[in-house]
Amino acid sequence: MLPLLYLHGLSSGDFVPALGQFLGTSAGLSAPVITKLTGDWKAEARAFAARDLSGAGYVYVWADGIHVNIRLEEGKLCLLVMIGVRADGRKELIALSDGYRESSQSWADLLRDCARRGMRTPVLAAGDGALGSWSALREVFPGTREQRCWFHKIANVLGALPKSAHPGAKKALAEIWNAEDKDHARTAVKAFAAAYGAKHSKAAAKIADDEDELLAFYDYPAEHWVHLRTTNPNPHSRPCGTGPRSPRVPARRPRAWPWPTSSSNPRNAAGAPSTRPISSPSSAPAPSSSTASSWNGRKTRHPKRAPRHPLRPTRRSPKPLKRS
Repeated sequence: MLPLLYLHGLSSGDFVPALGQFLGTSAGLSAPVITKLTGDWKAEARAFAARDLSGAGYVYVWADGIHVNIRLEEGKLCLLVMIGVRADGRKELIALSDGYRESSQSWADLLRDCARRGMRTPVLAAGDGALGSWSALREVFPGTREQRCWFHKIANVLGALPKSAHPGAKKALAEIWNAEDKDHARTAVKAFAAAYGAKHSKAAAKIADDEDELLAFYDYPAEHWVHLRTTNPNPHSRPCGTGPRSPRVPARRPRAWPWPTSSSNPRNAAGAPSTRPISSPSSAPAPSSSTASSWNGRKTRHPKRAPRHPLRPTRRSPKPLKRS
């Protein structure tokens, strides 16, 4: 927690007033202690960035640029993050550096540093199409296949379509990334181009131009597809709401029961509730002639029904039989 607070801008002298009451003590939170801890954190970061990668053997890698509100020299800088998974299924952070998300030079520096530390060529790399990492990847690791992130691609496609076409487009795109196999996915790509190519050529071109990179994950084991088709950290979520949603059931409003008024629940002189039962609509007295009104020469009566008590049962329960 302390490194995170420091990165978010909390000064070394503010830890005591900020966390003293929260932790119940200010021991170990003085400015010299925080300064010493900051030096230790920087040393750990340098050791992590210089560790040997020759024995890792990453099969898949994910690359992305994350914009965070931390202490960076320039506002356009972001964190260049690369995560890899070993052959045994363990996922770990490979490299973390500051740079420009769309800059191929920033990604090339990061990849060259990984190659110098012994990182071998991964089988597949997944990332956003707008990243500058692709040209750098082809230069440093030319044998690595490319997989475009479906989360970013669907957002780009929907941005080129009117909102009225979003529901149908999401369903058509789900037929591509959630197909049974690669052949069915290519058939779904053709169907998407036929449905939207005439009126929305830019949206259709975003899929057609990157078709091979979007469908690369189908060439690998099916249990890996959910992880390879996106850089999203939650592999079980569906891209951009393209999956089926449960129908929205409107909340049922409770019935407004008419509670008894003074006229329907009279009180005696002592102020206690009367023992006389509340009259039901069937036993209510007939309306007087004063309640009748005429319309178009016809008399219409408006009976005044007594409100029903909410706790009164609709049917009377049978009386228990007396034993002789």
